[in-house]
Amino acid sequence: MPKTDQDLYQRLAALGIDHKTTEHAPVFTVEESQQLCGQLDGAHIKNLFLRDRKKRMWLCTVLEDREIDLKALRKRLGAQGSLSFGAPDLLMEVLGVIPGSVTPLAVVNDTERQVTVVLDDGLFEEDLVNCHPLRNDRTTTLRGEDLLRFLRAESYEPERIDFGQPLTDA
Repeated sequence: MPKTDQDLYQRLAALGIDHKTTEHAPVFTVEESQQLCGQLDGAHIKNLFLRDRKKRMWLCTVLEDREIDLKALRKRLGAQGSLSFGAPDLLMEVLGVIPGSVTPLAVVNDTERQVTVVLDDGLFEEDLVNCHPLRNDRTTTLRGEDLLRFLRAESYEPERIDFGQPLTDA
């Protein structure tokens, strides 16, 4: 059984991470999020749950306005074959969320540590980051450094990529 938003809030509290959650209508796209949540201070993100031919998985969290070149990202990550979006059943199995609710906070449900977390360097240019708390009818705001601290507490050391620059395979 995947953890709930309430479980997540308890985990954040146990880590001493301050956060604020705002309720809103469910959002499924960046455009919907901008309309409903655009007034929230801090970085707004989009999340890509990706996999390759070898069934390796990545959770990429980038600023919402970034263009993502999946071919270049594939080379940068060392993926085998093309990158594709993970199927909804795999998303639920691994991260315990449905499409539209993907968030870096969902690693709390990846008990087997199957995904590689990739963060956009641009996230750390603003003090605050807005993430779904395992559901898409709420947005949780926390400090970027606390997001990183949470990921590390969940045994992830994210790969950081500057998605504001053209990707190369370096």
